[in-house]
Amino acid sequence: MTRLSRVASPLLDHDNMSVQMATAKPPLNPFQLDEQARIRATLARVTIFKDLPGNLLDDMGRRVTLRRVPGGAAILAQDTTGEALHIIMSGRVKVVMSGESGREVTLSVLRASDIFGEMALFDARSRSAAVVALDPVTVLHLARDDFFRLLSAYPQISLALLGEMSRRLRRADETIAELALCDVRDRLVRRLIALARDDGQELPEGVLIRRRPTQQDLANMVGACRETISRTFNTLARRGLIVPRGRSLLVTRRLYAAS
Repeated sequence: MTRLSRVASPLLDHDNMSVQMATAKPPLNPFQLDEQARIRATLARVTIFKDLPGNLLDDMGRRVTLRRVPGGAAILAQDTTGEALHIIMSGRVKVVMSGESGREVTLSVLRASDIFGEMALFDARSRSAAVVALDPVTVLHLARDDFFRLLSAYPQISLALLGEMSRRLRRADETIAELALCDVRDRLVRRLIALARDDGQELPEGVLIRRRPTQQDLANMVGACRETISRTFNTLARRGLIVPRGRSLLVTRRLYAAS
């Protein structure tokens, strides 16, 4: 792995070291030290930050703010302005768009070490979607000014960010194609397979989705009404292609073959 060459970084301003020392905070207690270590470990796993030198990750860890959000609560609202880059430390979130009728479409589900909110930082427009916690979530916030200074100091991050945004654009293109070209059954099967790939446990008979989404969640993911998803889901279950197991769901090998 190539180590980044360091450019003069405003995030690591040694010229102001005397000022920083004069306003130094008291030593952290053991709990705070443990939390700081977990924050740094999270930053090191983020795709666009993984090649940064350790001292910069330490500095970023001191600059981010931490927020804990209960499951079901909104983290970001649609149509608001962007003021920070957001990094998931633990838990899962869904990125959703809502229409005037109140109908909701789930664009993606993000997990630990994923980032969100980057688009609104660049185009000076309001957010195109809302972000809602699926589980109790811990989120790190890196202020816009700090993030832009980081991009200026380490241009390689910009390339990594472009790669991440390109992957998300490809997934959006795939979703658009599915909505236009596939019926509800095919869209549901594809979504279940994707959930199994992203959040599944391999078993001899298939892949176990440990946290089974509700039928309304699935409807929001595939762009269909809940009643249609319910009928399609039950048909797949009767055929033995999926097997509900309490709060989990087994996606069988036969479903992969039928997709």
